[in-house]
Amino acid sequence: MDDIIDAEEQILLSLDPEFRQFLLRVSDVVCGSIEPVTVADVNSHTYLPEVAAMAWSLGVSRELIPVCEYQGGYYCADEVGEVVYWKDGEASDEEPWADVWQWAEGVWLDS
Repeated sequence: MDDIIDAEEQILLSLDPEFRQFLLRVSDVVCGSIEPVTVADVNSHTYLPEVAAMAWSLGVSRELIPVCEYQGGYYCADEVGEVVYWKDGEASDEEPWADVWQWAEGVWLDS
């Protein structure tokens, strides 16, 4: 939990409860070709504050928190926990996933 709090302090945003649980329980699991963000290793290429800084520098809305980078875009969680895909300066027209767990089931585990 301390690592999550450190990451929140670095990105200046709070994570929704589902995203916190996701990070605590499964974000370090290697499955498929997609790598979700992590908070435990500051030197990892999936370290949330670093991924967020890169995403925001590429135009991802500052209110969105990256869940993972994918094919030049980012799956991101909004303030209520819905996950959208952001690429080329805008969110996808796809229906958002209700939370990070639905995103994991529909996208991450299928990768």
